[in-house]
Amino acid sequence: EEQFVESGGGLVQPGGSLRLSCVGSGFPFSDEIMTWHREPPGQAREWVATLWPGGALMYTDSVRGRFTASRDNAKNTVYLQMDSLSPEDTGVYYCQKVGSTSWGQGTQVTVSW
Repeated sequence: EEQFVESGGGLVQPGGSLRLSCVGSGFPFSDEIMTWHREPPGQAREWVATLWPGGALMYTDSVRGRFTASRDNAKNTVYLQMDSLSPEDTGVYYCQKVGSTSWGQGTQVTVSW
C-alpha cells in the first residue's frame, strides 16, 4: 500500500519560512516522480511542484523563486523549503507519487500575523 506522511507545517508570519517533509512508502521511491500539492481553505487542491527522479524540478508560477523542492532517496523523503511566505500560501500541503490514488493526512501551513 502506498503511503505518504507529511510533516513540518505550522503557523508563521508573512515573510517567514517553513520546511515541509514527506516520507513515502510502499513503492520504489527513487524511481518515481513525486509531487507537492496544497489545498487552500475553501478551495480545490492545487499542484505546487514536481520532482523527477533525475533531479529536474517544476513549480507552479505562484511559488517559483520562493519555494524549493528537493528529495533524499536514501530516506524516501521529499522536502519543500518555503521562503517569503504570504497569507496566500495558507493551506494543507500534501505530497504524492504520480499515478497514485492515495493521499496522506497533509500538514497545515498557516501564514498570518
